[in-house]
Amino acid sequence: MASITVEKLYDARKRDLELTPLSGRDAGLGKEIKNPELHRPGLALTGFYERFPSTRIQILGETELAYLNQLPRQHLQQVSEAIFSRDIPVAFISKGITPPLEFLQAAERSDTAVFSSRLTTAELVGRLSAYLDHIFAPTINVHGTLVDVYGVGLLYTGKSGIGKSEVALDLVERGHRLVADDVVKITRVAPDVIMGSGSELLGHHMEIRGVGIIDVEELFGIRAIRLQKRIEVEVHLTYWSETEDYERLGVEETRTTVLGVEIPILNVPISPGKNITVISEVIAMNHMLKVYGENSALEFTKKLQQRLTRQSLTKEYLESDIE
Repeated sequence: MASITVEKLYDARKRDLELTPLSGRDAGLGKEIKNPELHRPGLALTGFYERFPSTRIQILGETELAYLNQLPRQHLQQVSEAIFSRDIPVAFISKGITPPLEFLQAAERSDTAVFSSRLTTAELVGRLSAYLDHIFAPTINVHGTLVDVYGVGLLYTGKSGIGKSEVALDLVERGHRLVADDVVKITRVAPDVIMGSGSELLGHHMEIRGVGIIDVEELFGIRAIRLQKRIEVEVHLTYWSETEDYERLGVEETRTTVLGVEIPILNVPISPGKNITVISEVIAMNHMLKVYGENSALEFTKKLQQRLTRQSLTKEYLESDIE
């Protein structure tokens, strides 16, 4: 399960979130955040703790602080102790508001970090949620090659040595852009969107059998690469087999699921003399046509059916015409 420490969150986003530590030195920085969701403890401040999501980051805005500041000192201490005794990971206070001393003392006793942000509550929630969604997004690594072809992310998969890197190299030479080779890190950033990126260790290096390791960025320039790309089509390369039944019309689209997201998958056979690079460009352009509502295979089938129907009706008419 993904997690991030409070210290790492603070170091990574302190400028973007405009954070100022309010609790004691190093207090609560080692705590782990295991839930990307945020919570505003409105009801909890009034004493209702049933179903209180203590594993979430707590956000206190102007309304919550106004309520705390009007409480009698003894009641304020009780509320503060009750909140922090539930082992919350960290608390953020928006609009640069300074909380009551009793609130900070309770946080220090429970070893919980409290930060003040100059952002409004809505801005703080928006920026913090975006960062946490990225950190906690489902991720897998797959063996393959990802190339941006005419703005379409094509993920090449297949057995080792089948020629995925060579296809990608040919595409780069034709002006397309390499995202990752050999190891592709796939992250689901939305319910129906998966993004692919390369390994930090490999970068945009590529292994060409018989040649060795090459640096695509150094050879072809910065325009030949990109850091990440949405994966829209999987191209599975296979060796040609006469006994295999390959798709001829393309009317029925085969789909695969990656991290819960469905994308089209095309099984493309490899044979001597077959130009997979040009086929890849056609795959990308044909996919964009489908996105725009144009399906060449269905249109051809529809026109063919109409032609056959007209021929059949004409034949029946001529056979019945005895004039």
